[in-house]
Amino acid sequence: MDFLLSSNDQFTKLLQAEGITTWNEALRYVKQIPYGRNTNREDFSLVIKENKGTCSSKHAFLKEIANQNQIPNVDLIIGIYKMNENNTKIGSILSENKLNYIPEAHCYLKILGETVDTTSSHVAFEKIKNVIVQEISIEPYQVADYKVDVHKDYLKKWMLENEIPFTFEELWIIRERCIAHLSNESI
Repeated sequence: MDFLLSSNDQFTKLLQAEGITTWNEALRYVKQIPYGRNTNREDFSLVIKENKGTCSSKHAFLKEIANQNQIPNVDLIIGIYKMNENNTKIGSILSENKLNYIPEAHCYLKILGETVDTTSSHVAFEKIKNVIVQEISIEPYQVADYKVDVHKDYLKKWMLENEIPFTFEELWIIRERCIAHLSNESI
């Protein structure tokens, strides 16, 4: 099912300026935008303006489009999954640090209960769907600080339960190296 984008909000106008007039076109368009961190993680318009975005910014942008255009049954999800060198293109950073995996927070949409991941045209949600350990439905504004807090809280709990031999700060640096590798790989 498709929906016409008819709202007069700033995000819908950005898409319309690109010739995007329907929800399904918006999903396809955002998916082809290159992966990369925006200069301000709270300004979702930068996905279009900077022509790049992360799982958080792209899906928050699309959820806001859905909200503004009264598109039903679209949920923005934080999924915590077991990121490893097989399911995510992070190189050998984890094995170099003797870690089998590290919990990572990934955002995606659920539309009518079906997962839709527009992070990039190369990302295959199939690779992580069986290692998701927690899902939380959120609103777009929560992809900034709230998502980071949820992720950090989960990591701290995981570290204690699994006796991970790093400080939290060391583990976060390892995680940031993984994400930097992803950005360089242009997922």
